[in-house]
Amino acid sequence: MSAVTLPAAAPPLRLGVVRWIGFKTIVIREYGRIIRIWGQTIVPPVVTATLYFVIFGSLIGRRVGAMDGFDYLQYIAPGLIMMQVITNSYGNVVASFFGAKFGKHVEEMLVSPLPSWVIVAGYAAGGVVRGLLVGAAVTVVSLFFAHLHVQHLAVIIAAVLLTSLIFALGGFLNALFAKNFDQVNWIPTFVLTPLTYFGGVFYSISLLPEWARRVSFANPILHMVNAFRYGFLGTSDVNLGVAFALMVLAAVALFATAVMLLERGAGIRD
Repeated sequence: MSAVTLPAAAPPLRLGVVRWIGFKTIVIREYGRIIRIWGQTIVPPVVTATLYFVIFGSLIGRRVGAMDGFDYLQYIAPGLIMMQVITNSYGNVVASFFGAKFGKHVEEMLVSPLPSWVIVAGYAAGGVVRGLLVGAAVTVVSLFFAHLHVQHLAVIIAAVLLTSLIFALGGFLNALFAKNFDQVNWIPTFVLTPLTYFGGVFYSISLLPEWARRVSFANPILHMVNAFRYGFLGTSDVNLGVAFALMVLAAVALFATAVMLLERGAGIRD
């Protein structure tokens, strides 16, 4: 009898490779979604930022004059960039993950061999991608209105990455607990917008009375905006070390919370 040669079995995929493929797939899908509907994801924040530059910067800024020794347009430019990074990082994840819940296809990820931390990391990375794309676009627009000189590139990169990650994770938590589309918009409308406007985007807190200045330090967005502004202008209303410590702690705490809640099925099994 002639011997029958059986084909060699394919080597099993390592667990790390499976997780990397899953993470990469989520990020690529999120990137594809952002680019596919660029008219909704990239263009509106650029138009909004342009209006801010024209109205608050060019028109009102002429009456305001200098702010902390800088031209008013130059002073608010980093804040306007960061404002768009915050809202778009948050909005991307809350819309995408809530859409997955609403469309009932989030269960496919939950029964896959992907751990919860990979799913959270994938969606958060998608939010960071959109935040960076919008931030880059708004930065290009800002150059038509103000002269931005990079003083500390590492500070700029670290601040924008941490801020984008924090609000992407915040959007994930919002999407977990949201039961309808109205609840998706509550946090951006009633929490993010007020904190952003009082976060030193348009003014230095040195202009405020003492009690208001103390209250402002409790606003986390103030620390993020000022850390980012320091990278461009070399000036800040807050301690840079404290600002980055708060951002790192917030990112770690939000990531751990999101993973824990997803493991428990919070907002999904309801």
